[in-house]
Amino acid sequence: MKTLILYYSQARGNTKRIAQMIQERLHAEMEQIQTRVPYTGSYDAIVNQGKREVDSGYTPEIVPVSADLSAYDCVLIGTPTWWYTMAPAVRTFFQNYDLSEKTVIPFATNGGWPGHVLKDMEQACPGAKCVLSHEIRFDSTGGDTLETPLQEIHTWIDDIVSLQKGGSLS
Repeated sequence: MKTLILYYSQARGNTKRIAQMIQERLHAEMEQIQTRVPYTGSYDAIVNQGKREVDSGYTPEIVPVSADLSAYDCVLIGTPTWWYTMAPAVRTFFQNYDLSEKTVIPFATNGGWPGHVLKDMEQACPGAKCVLSHEIRFDSTGGDTLETPLQEIHTWIDDIVSLQKGGSLS
């Protein structure tokens, strides 16, 4: 199963950190989803801007993904949780790219309030087979201290490796 890891990461880089952990085990290609205009300012300023964007349904313009999605059977998509849902840039990605007929593995990082982010991600890719969705918790102060047990993350990645190789899930 040819696999691509896509992720959006902001502020502390927690989602990138998890994407890199997955990539180390899967040896899959990886690409970051990027907004055309990067967020700037303090952590609090970005959080406040994010709340306004989520509340209004704003979808920022993103840099086109360079990977040819038609070449992949499985796509992992990671996002930080922004006000109980996916980051607006990830919402833009789902609106711009068709993942139907693919296996999609959504994952989200959060500071203790995952909300409905995974459900929202699954609903954003109709026609895809969403499996192994997972949320990873970091500290609630917006920091980069991992609170989800590392063994839980390793077990989840083991399940992804098994799926990638065509095996059964543990």
